[in-house]
Amino acid sequence: MSDNYERSRQDRRARLEERKREKLRKERLRRLWIKRLKLLVPAVILIVGLIVIIVNVASCAKKKAAEKNSESVSEVIITENPESGGKRPNPDSATVKYDPSKDYPYKNHNRVVDGKITVGDVEFLAGYTAQKTGSTISPPEEISQSLFSILIDASTGEIVAERDAYDRMYPASMTKVMTLLVAVEHLHTLDDKIIVSQEAADYSYSHGGSAVNWSPGEEITVKDLLYGCILSSGADACYDLAVYVAGDLDSFVELMNEKVEELGLSATTHFTNVAGFYDDNHYTTAYDMAMILKAAVENDLCREVMSAHTYTTPSTEEHPEGILISNWFLRRIEDKDSKGLVLCAKTGFVNQSGNCAASYMISNSGRPYLCVTGHAHSAWRAIYDHVGLYYNYTK
Repeated sequence: MSDNYERSRQDRRARLEERKREKLRKERLRRLWIKRLKLLVPAVILIVGLIVIIVNVASCAKKKAAEKNSESVSEVIITENPESGGKRPNPDSATVKYDPSKDYPYKNHNRVVDGKITVGDVEFLAGYTAQKTGSTISPPEEISQSLFSILIDASTGEIVAERDAYDRMYPASMTKVMTLLVAVEHLHTLDDKIIVSQEAADYSYSHGGSAVNWSPGEEITVKDLLYGCILSSGADACYDLAVYVAGDLDSFVELMNEKVEELGLSATTHFTNVAGFYDDNHYTTAYDMAMILKAAVENDLCREVMSAHTYTTPSTEEHPEGILISNWFLRRIEDKDSKGLVLCAKTGFVNQSGNCAASYMISNSGRPYLCVTGHAHSAWRAIYDHVGLYYNYTK
């Protein structure tokens, strides 16, 4: 195993060195072209100038010949468009109007009717706030052992149960709910081809993150990246998705924090990376995470991705049978009695956050609920905490 690890390190170093050499080669080529252009540009300018002079001389000669052969020069009459009242149309009237629903077809465009919006087969209270009431419960440990928890009735905005839901916590890979939402809201198509980058693999490997484990150079689609981001919690998928959408990671993180501000959560939530790697300035609360989950569930494409139990990536030369990825939270909770159907979920773990999870359920009576827990001692404990909260406190 040690030999394999060493070979892996040596291969990685070799690839890095090859990339450095390729970068130097490109830089030398760029400088050579700059030198050539410095010589070519003046020559091109001179040639263009001569052509302009020749054309002008020929035009003048032609005009003089026409004047000599005719007694008068016909007057050119410009006829105005009669429909415009004899005036030229305003140039602005010909401008293509910006239509966000067409430019960003996957953005959430749910209409608010009587303070509610339709989400699939149920109605949510519009907006991104939830309120405690006199009946809000603090769940005992036999029901939920997570240090942080919140259960919200999405149809009324009532906080049904909560424990330290407004205290700062680290979201770990629950971050990818926001990564998915921001990406989806900025997509034009799901079919664009993406070449998996070495940087994506390095990003996941260097931080000890989860990965879909595509091979660098493999061709996939934007749609594959969305499912890879959520189902396998792939940091490699998050990296290439962020670069595709925004050009680089920092620009994408800026979009994430702009979305946080749009949701009204910027006082208590801030992101520094797309995958949920620990950073002291990468934080949220259980309450805020529930509002982010609500925004994602309200988006049809996000809800579709987060509700998939499995997804098989397309066949490629590197993976002829594709790669089967799973949402293990959904697969593990589906046979538990939660008095409803858990439709969407995203888990997370770093040492500083413990095991955490965000999920969305419709109860047997048809009411929608959002649940977030943080700092459970195991992945299974996080699942049982969600089951406990749903089973005991939903209608």
